[in-house]
Formats: sequence, C-alpha cells, structure tokens
Amino acid sequence: MQIGTSFALPRDIDRDLDGWLAPFLDVTGRSTRRQMAPLYVRGLLGPDGPKSIQPMAGRLGLPGHDQLHHFVTSPAWDDGPLWRVLAEQADRQVGGADAVLVVDDTGNPKKGTASVGVAPQYCGELGKTANCQVLVSLTLARGEVPVPVGLRLFLPTCWTDDVDRCAAAGVPQAARAAQTKPEIALAEINRVLAAGLHFRCVLADAGFGSSPNFRQGLDERGLSWAVGIACTQLVYPTTVKLRPAFTPTGRPARHPVANQPPQTAAAMLQTQRWRRISWRNGTKGPLSARFAAVRVRVADGPTNVEDTRLPGDDEVWLIGEWRDSGEKKYYLSNLPKQTSLRRLAATVKARWSCEQVHQQLKQDLGLGDFEGRSWTGLHRHALMACIAFAYLQHRRLRAAGRGKKGGPQRAAATAFAA
Repeated sequence: MQIGTSFALPRDIDRDLDGWLAPFLDVTGRSTRRQMAPLYVRGLLGPDGPKSIQPMAGRLGLPGHDQLHHFVTSPAWDDGPLWRVLAEQADRQVGGADAVLVVDDTGNPKKGTASVGVAPQYCGELGKTANCQVLVSLTLARGEVPVPVGLRLFLPTCWTDDVDRCAAAGVPQAARAAQTKPEIALAEINRVLAAGLHFRCVLADAGFGSSPNFRQGLDERGLSWAVGIACTQLVYPTTVKLRPAFTPTGRPARHPVANQPPQTAAAMLQTQRWRRISWRNGTKGPLSARFAAVRVRVADGPTNVEDTRLPGDDEVWLIGEWRDSGEKKYYLSNLPKQTSLRRLAATVKARWSCEQVHQQLKQDLGLGDFEGRSWTGLHRHALMACIAFAYLQHRRLRAAGRGKKGGPQRAAATAFAA
C-alpha cells in the first residue's frame, strides 16, 4: 500500500480525534480554548465548502462564530507550545535517519490589500506575479509520507516599511524587521531543531539554495543539505589554488587571486558523464532522468582586487539533472565525498513531497480560505491546518500497518524503501 498525501476524509473522526489531540490540548491552556481547538480541526476536516470561520461554525452547528473567531485570532495566548507538539508528533510519525526536512514557500492568492502580508509577488500556485500572501514552509518527510511542521509569513518591504500598517494587522514587534525568506527559514529550522526534530538532510529549491548565507547557516548548524541553484552559479574546480595579489601601486592586496577562473554550474558539468537514474516509482512507472555530479568549491568567498568572488573553503557536490523534456536543473550539496550518484539523485528529488503538502493543505484543509486580516489569525489558521494534516497522516499510517508484522512504522518503511 502506497502512503501519500491524497486522502479521503475519515467518517469516524469523533471516535479517536480527541484522543490524538490530547497532547495539543494539554498545552492549550484555558478550558474554552481546549473546547475550540478540536472544533476548529473538525471544521477543517469537514465536508467540502469554504474553510473560513463563519461557514465552518455553521457546518459545526454552533449558534454563532464568535468563540471560534476569538480562538483563532486572539493574541492573548501563545500558540508556540502547539507548534512544538506538532513537531513532536511529526517526528514520531516520520522522523529519523531517513527523513528529510524540505524548505519551500507557497502563495495564497488574495484580493484587496488589507490582509497581512498581501502584495504583488510571485505566486507559485498561479505561476505568475499576483496579489498574494507568501508563507515559508517546512515539511518533514520520510519516503512518500510528509507532514508539515512550519508555515511562517514573509512580509514584503511594502509592509515592513509601513509601521502603521503592521500595527493594524497585529504584526509582532519582532517580526516587523525586514527578513528574507532564507532568514525566515533558518529561524524556523532553529525552532524545529529545538523541538527535537530528527532528519538527515535539509532540501530546498533555488529560491533558498542560491543564498550563500542560507547554505552557510545550515553548515553552522551542522546540517547536511542539498539545494537548488541557478545554472549561472559560479564554481571552481577543487584543484584551484590561491596566490598573492597586488594593488596597482604594488602593495599586497587584502585578498589573493585564483589561478583558475570560475565557471558557471552549467559549464562545469558540460564535460561530465551523465547517467540515467531512476529515483522512485510514479503512477505510470519508474521516474528517471540523467544525472551528473562533480566536486567543486563554490564562488562564495570574498571579492578580490579583480572583483571576482574567491572559492569558499569547503568542497561540495555540484549535481546536474537533465530531464527528458530537455530542461536542466542544478544543485549543490554538502553530502560526503563518497556519496554515490544514485544517492545524490534520490536526495535532490526527495523535495517533491512539499508540493503535495501545499496542494492538500489548500484543496482539502482550507489553508488559503482564512478571511481575517491579522498576523495571529493567519498563523493560527495555518497551525490548525497543519495539525489536521498530521492527524490524517496518523490515520493513514495506522491503516497501512493493520495486519502487518511490526505495525505502521514497518509498513511505512516498505513504502520508504523505494
């Protein structure tokens, strides 16, 4: 049985949802919040229809929506402990030495300008620049079983430059300083590491991987990583040597020069041997492409007197993927030197699961349906959607393990082996 993210909503939620939610409810605080949290999750798990507060309250049979609205929008209580419990639950489900942590972003198209973080920016859902909110996402995945563990709003400069606008939307003081998406991702990684998440590698697309600060931040945290880059990323061969440089006046320059010029990622792999590799089975058979890899030093060191980026200190893998469509993709990874090309290919392709998470969060669990305008409301709605997703994965793992020796984790491992 293949365990994925496409699911039918279970009919017997009431029989065990409260029990599964118990660790969350233990840290929720007041009794009214302990009552509202399961109702909100039930609303997200419910039948088709808008997953905004008022329609959910109606489908739940509540006399009004005020209590549900207060639960999800009130800044008077801290939902940080719930995010921690979510990370702990995800780690029990899919964490471990074979797990990966996928960093990405996802856009929620929005009309108007009042909702927090809304601005014209690239929206992956639409494939173009549009009025939307963009959230940085973290997904823990093992094989074909992903669980979202983080969603944090990115604020464009039109928001961070406008103090009154941020105040009106309830943006916390600490979040009002301009931050890049890679900076937000590193802060979220700190949070899930503190919660005890276990994984072997961080994966990200070129929107994050092209940032030297992001890659260096992962190194500083002692993490393995494999990230996308642009084809124009400059790299050096590992044989590059540095020699002293001199200014036009003859004085020694601060930085040396390299004895070889840097090359683009595309040029560096042009002469390498490309091999066809299959990384997993899809609905129509094995998925495969041609791959090549070579050890390099990335041109992310200081700029020398010739205005050229010097090589960084460490060797990393430069990986190329040549798809049957003719498209080529490029990646960098700090995985060990002895890592096989097959393992490199399987690693860079493992980030696909986050796209499935985004799709299911939006289509089935109403991530983009929140109609409130506040920072707190948006993030708490996102938290509840992630909790609902984790519950459904719990159900699928349990169902997959029935009648199989070793239980759900052994059954899941069969799916992960591909």
